[in-house]
Amino acid sequence: MNMKTITLFSSILVMALFSFGAIAESSHLEQAIQHAESAAKSADGKAIAHHARMAKNQANAAKNQRDRIIDRKHLDEGIKCLDDAIKEGEDGDIDEAKQAATDAVKHFKQAIK
Repeated sequence: MNMKTITLFSSILVMALFSFGAIAESSHLEQAIQHAESAAKSADGKAIAHHARMAKNQANAAKNQRDRIIDRKHLDEGIKCLDDAIKEGEDGDIDEAKQAATDAVKHFKQAIK
């Protein structure tokens, strides 16, 4: 291999690594939505609470994103709904927990601009 080929290959590899990092970071809110949707579909309080916790972790990670515009008001409201879903799920109030998770999904979808 000559030097130009090695340089080209290295440049492509570096750009690919940066791209993968950007893709992973930009998907925190989408992952929060997926987990909140799973919580809303779960039939067990513990499963609802588990998925709501996972969604909350991703939603909090989305707060640190700088590469996309996110409506912080809806993001914070969605996180509050997840707190309710966790509490209600742990208490065994399945219908209330599912509704709170559904509300979180609505807020997160409105947060995406």
